[in-house]
Amino acid sequence: MQRKYSEEEKYQLVERYCNGESVSDICTATGVAKSTFYTWIKPYQTQSTSAGYVVSAAEYAKMRKRIAKLEEIIKVLKNVDCTASASRKEKLNALAVLYGKYSVHSLCEALEVPRGTFYNHILRNKRENNSYQARRDYLSERIKQVFDESNQIYGAMKIKAVLAEQGEVISDKMVSELMREMNLCSMRTSAKKTYLRLERGSREKKKDSLQMQFSVSTPNHVWVSDTTHFKLNNQHYFICVIIDLFSRKVVAHSISPKHSTQLITGSFKSAYKIRQPDNGLIFHSDRGTQYTAYSFEKLLKACKTEHSFSPTGRPCHNAVMESFFSSMKKEELYRTNYHSVGELKKRISQYIEFYNTERPHATLNYKTPSTYERLFYERNL
Repeated sequence: MQRKYSEEEKYQLVERYCNGESVSDICTATGVAKSTFYTWIKPYQTQSTSAGYVVSAAEYAKMRKRIAKLEEIIKVLKNVDCTASASRKEKLNALAVLYGKYSVHSLCEALEVPRGTFYNHILRNKRENNSYQARRDYLSERIKQVFDESNQIYGAMKIKAVLAEQGEVISDKMVSELMREMNLCSMRTSAKKTYLRLERGSREKKKDSLQMQFSVSTPNHVWVSDTTHFKLNNQHYFICVIIDLFSRKVVAHSISPKHSTQLITGSFKSAYKIRQPDNGLIFHSDRGTQYTAYSFEKLLKACKTEHSFSPTGRPCHNAVMESFFSSMKKEELYRTNYHSVGELKKRISQYIEFYNTERPHATLNYKTPSTYERLFYERNL
């Protein structure tokens, strides 16, 4: 059994090394592994500060931590309108405004307020202070936005860093607290379990219900979807489109600089709200990560919609979408010199309106998608 050394014994062995004895000799004599002994040495190794002082690594790290804390206390003092000699009520009210921006330790040290007293004051504010709750609501929205834009990947520390870059001062503890309230949890913590759960029975779930049968007898029975991208001013913009297979009509589209699940869910929600399909809708797409995301599958399930998938590497199984994007690129995107993102979005919307209401479609006996649908409803009144 390996012997355990006390801190004093470790220090004595390290002192032997500092006095010139080799690591090999010390380890041979004591039976301590060299890798273990080097970890003992590390805290005692010295380095010079910018001012010329010689300190150990442990002391240097401690100094840096203390300096960072003092800098935060200085920031607190610059942002409060009272001093440590003010009344306790004044100090508590002043610090409450900064709660969530700086650590509670720094806030309380700055104005010499007991942490327990400060926490009690904050708890009362949660119940009574509307401005405090308004800030929490605002921060919750910002946190949710960053969390969604990261595709549910970022945890509290990364979200805090992103918000800091955007000029929002908030502590990681406040981010964690608000994330718990909103039940937000980084997908990294459950990614493997989710993957294994989805992997089981994946062959049955990811089936191709269309089998390249693109003729549909009624509207809102099958929707097909895909995304493409277009580069403008060195920035890629992703375009998601949903088409009703019956009339080849574009029922929704979205444009975003991020190829995220939110782009897909936003398009589907828009189409679902406008079209209000009956239960039993089939939604066909490829197997991209945005379409197979848990949040999107959950949305389809809630809308009683069956998800159909093209086989991997078989774009012909979603030929209607491939044909639409080919037409849009040749007839609009490649022919226009866009000067701004706003112009790009406006022209795409105008093209889709043209495609739906004015452009004859060979598959529809040269009727427009809107006309084809209108004639169907007139026949079935």
